[in-house]
Amino acid sequence: MDGRPLHVGPQPEPLYLEPRLEPRLRSLMAAHGTLHSLVDALGSPLHVVVPDQIAENLERFRSVYRAHHLPGQVFYAHKANRSSALLRRLAATDAGVDVASLGELQHALGAGFDAGRITATGPKNPEFLWLAARTGVTVSVDAAAELDQLAALVRKHALAPVRVLLRLSGFETAGVKVLSRRSRFGTPVRELELLLEAVERHADAVDPAGVAFHLDTTSVSEKATALEGCLAALESCRSRGLRPRAVDVGGGFGVSYLAEREQWEAYTSGLTAAVLGRRPPLTWGGHGYGLRNESGTLRGTLGLYPAHRPVAGAAYLDELLAQPAASLGGRPLAALLLEHLYDLYTEPGRALLDQCGLSLARVLEVRGRETEGPLLVRLAAKADDIALEDHGVLMDPVVLPRGGAGPGGGPVAVHLFGSLCLESDLITRRTVFLPRRPEPGDLLAFANTAGYAMDFHATRAQHQPAARQVAAWQDGDAWRWCLDDQFWPITPSRGAQ
Repeated sequence: MDGRPLHVGPQPEPLYLEPRLEPRLRSLMAAHGTLHSLVDALGSPLHVVVPDQIAENLERFRSVYRAHHLPGQVFYAHKANRSSALLRRLAATDAGVDVASLGELQHALGAGFDAGRITATGPKNPEFLWLAARTGVTVSVDAAAELDQLAALVRKHALAPVRVLLRLSGFETAGVKVLSRRSRFGTPVRELELLLEAVERHADAVDPAGVAFHLDTTSVSEKATALEGCLAALESCRSRGLRPRAVDVGGGFGVSYLAEREQWEAYTSGLTAAVLGRRPPLTWGGHGYGLRNESGTLRGTLGLYPAHRPVAGAAYLDELLAQPAASLGGRPLAALLLEHLYDLYTEPGRALLDQCGLSLARVLEVRGRETEGPLLVRLAAKADDIALEDHGVLMDPVVLPRGGAGPGGGPVAVHLFGSLCLESDLITRRTVFLPRRPEPGDLLAFANTAGYAMDFHATRAQHQPAARQVAAWQDGDAWRWCLDDQFWPITPSRGAQ
């Protein structure tokens, strides 16, 4: 990429990707005065989280459990957002939390979660394992070697046996083969016997509570294959005299970010046409999001998150549980879980954070004339502060004018740049179409950024500030706020919770 747009001249036909806004986040977006005063006081960029929304999302998952009469636990995947306010709000519910580092475990314990509501997953150093074992957290083990390490810590420090979940991978079905994709997490299911031998060898140190899987996919069929494989693995455990009680299906339930399916389809079709040279470019430097033009033939794979999803979140879990288990008589997976009285564990991160926050950035500079192509808009933010594109999520920001409605004039094409002295500091690689020309002092509000986009990639490069974070809640018709780490479920003026 040479850092220059490939097209100069009349603007291409606008292609909007409007964010889906549920009532609580829509109300916050409409509070222009409050949001501007927040940025005036705390600087740009700024993240605003909405703790009460995460409790509402939890209830949606709980309703799926109730519909299928399944016991179990919903564990919030902490890695998706490190907000103390969101974590403390969940601690006031019956949810659990899934932690993937020593720091996350310490954060969860300090937020009010007891060990019985915490699972430890991901790569683990000895300190992380020790604190998990010492406090009685359930540990999801990826391999026999990790089980050996955990058992050694238990014996050396005279700890109580640790509840463990055996994380598996490499599932496949009988008949028409559906092979789950390879993962670096978990033991291949074909090696289950070796893992069970290790469990028996460490019977004094570990309590096998169940099995688990982690799949980085949006495919329901792949996850159904893995859950079916886990049910078979549980039977193998029981045949050896073990008494597992749970199956953990991980996360990956997804979020639908966009309001309109038609806009998503129009954009992806337009991007394809632009890559093939059949319409003006839709990105800075002709970036194709994984697509490329080879002598007039489209090559590559579109590397974008399916930003409009008809089934996501709790509804995705419901669909997964309704899938038939081909190797187990074709009965629904939920019925098989219920029949054996297994607890169902889930680990939603992005899905529990749906509609739980937004990111604000102030417009610093607007360059160019609309008749000469997209305007160049510089924001008081870095690309890693609003990292939607790091996860392949495309979504338009909302313009919050500094004073009143601001100038109109119909659709305006813009390129959004960050504040780093780097050509690559692009808030979004695509040309964004806004309903009005932004002006210095306006805010751009990026909706639904709580899942991974707020802090997962954040840095302080070039001494530029990382975004601060606040928690906001509704108090009648008004919005109130506090700094993120000052929020507790008993914070004054929050009302009954």
